[in-house]
Amino acid sequence: MKYLVVCMLFCTTLLSAQERIVALSPAINEILFALGKGSEVVGNTTYATYPEAAKKIPKVGGYFSVSLEKILALKPTLVLMQKNNLSLKPKLERLGIKTALVKISSLHDLEEGIVKIGKLTHTEPKAKQIVSQIETSLQELKEILKDKKILIVFGANYDLKREIFVSGNNLYFADIIRASGNQNAFNEQSNKQPMLSLEGILALNPDIVYILAHRVHAKQTEALITPWLKLPITAARAKTVYVTTEKYAGMPSQRVVLFIHDFKEILQDAKRKFAALRD
Repeated sequence: MKYLVVCMLFCTTLLSAQERIVALSPAINEILFALGKGSEVVGNTTYATYPEAAKKIPKVGGYFSVSLEKILALKPTLVLMQKNNLSLKPKLERLGIKTALVKISSLHDLEEGIVKIGKLTHTEPKAKQIVSQIETSLQELKEILKDKKILIVFGANYDLKREIFVSGNNLYFADIIRASGNQNAFNEQSNKQPMLSLEGILALNPDIVYILAHRVHAKQTEALITPWLKLPITAARAKTVYVTTEKYAGMPSQRVVLFIHDFKEILQDAKRKFAALRD
């Protein structure tokens, strides 16, 4: 009996022992904080600025410039990474440091990634709760608008004569559009970052344009919309060109729920504008 009690205490201690986690992407960092594991994050990357406490955590580099030496100096017990840092995985494992690759490109990947991090940090119930919230928010997009071509644009583009970055079908934005009953205006299947010329934009003729420009001040949004309204496209005629300057709009973390909520409001506004256009 005494032996059993000792074993139980030992196992409980192991389960409750704090990890020393290094998060090699801002999204993974955010997920860890959402799971209540922020106190165990001992290192993250330059752009890991949410929540506020993440700013004070030691930085081990940028998106493509992570320092192995800085990671090792933090004496981590677990390093979580995305594909861009995959080359570090065998090096860390040879040194006896546990690592895990987390995929968060598509919406399915993101949901599985959240659960995976939950399992690794013994917070699986909370992780499944977050995934459930994402699924619930997706359901709320249905039956607002159907079969509209929606173009997601990245960055501040004041001159559409230059090529612009848009969302392809390998990212979670396309999954959200499909869940709403609509389609990504850029429908080519490619793992490369799509870019569109002015001619390409006109050929796609999007019904709705949603610009994600988190580095732009809210007062500058009209300047981003104006060049689009001059184009001979449906989105210009209906005035269904929108901008968000929220940083979470481009972050594949649990905060995708906030993006989905904003997207819902855009669909509702666009529905009213398309109705007015018909009348």
